[in-house]
Amino acid sequence: MTGKRIVSILAHRLAILAYVVFALFPLYWLLKVSVTPNKLLYSEGIRMWPSRTSFEHFDFVLKHSEFPTFFKNSLIVSGSTAIIVTVLASLAGYAMSRFTFRGKYWIVTLMLLTQMFPLVMLVAPIFKMLSPLGLTNSLTGLVIVYTAFNVPFATFLMQSFFDGIPKDLEEAAMIDGATQFVAFRQIILPLTLPGIAATLGFVFTAAWSELLFSLMLISGNDSATFPVGLLSFVSKFSVDFGQMMAAGVMALIPACLFFLLIQRYLVQGLTAGAVKG
Repeated sequence: MTGKRIVSILAHRLAILAYVVFALFPLYWLLKVSVTPNKLLYSEGIRMWPSRTSFEHFDFVLKHSEFPTFFKNSLIVSGSTAIIVTVLASLAGYAMSRFTFRGKYWIVTLMLLTQMFPLVMLVAPIFKMLSPLGLTNSLTGLVIVYTAFNVPFATFLMQSFFDGIPKDLEEAAMIDGATQFVAFRQIILPLTLPGIAATLGFVFTAAWSELLFSLMLISGNDSATFPVGLLSFVSKFSVDFGQMMAAGVMALIPACLFFLLIQRYLVQGLTAGAVKG
């Protein structure tokens, strides 16, 4: 290898390392502050690691705050939204990929238009619609709203995966006596597991971290999700950074476990259909 080639490889590796450090440093600082005792948070100044660590913030969050309730609500809302959206998007994406029907162009146009409006513009109309139905201050209302906003993008995402699967596979199955639905369920759906994993991951993350609608539609702590619950650590005159960071660390656990479970499909799913030919 020439000297220029070695320098190029080293520069490339160093650039990747710098990016990884830049991306992970906020998570490291989150963990560092969460294990720093209150007495040392301000007295020690800026240090890469505290001189003494403590789990007092985690103890307070788990035993003396309502974070377990917020955590449970977020799991219910995010998990339900991810499952419902993925099922609907799989069926809609298959229909958009395989069938030609009247009004298909306008349906696609309307779905695209839903992604163009700033969400803050829609808070008041959505609240007005959900209020008479008793769906404000309700986890069910949040699931409905999150589902409505995530289905269009998830449908386009799933359609791209179905477009990459040859129609010959279904036609061969139907020649052997299978119905369209049986061919979809037994042949096409298993081939789109990477796409399903990518869709599940996208929707779960979007619902897990959403703040605007959960803040505007939920008024009580019993139905609040964890992004709203984090605001409870902010008082009028101060912010309890230690407890907030401890809650943030625990809030990362479900998302990390979820992506750990689907990682075998996720990379393949995110890259499939990106390049044709």
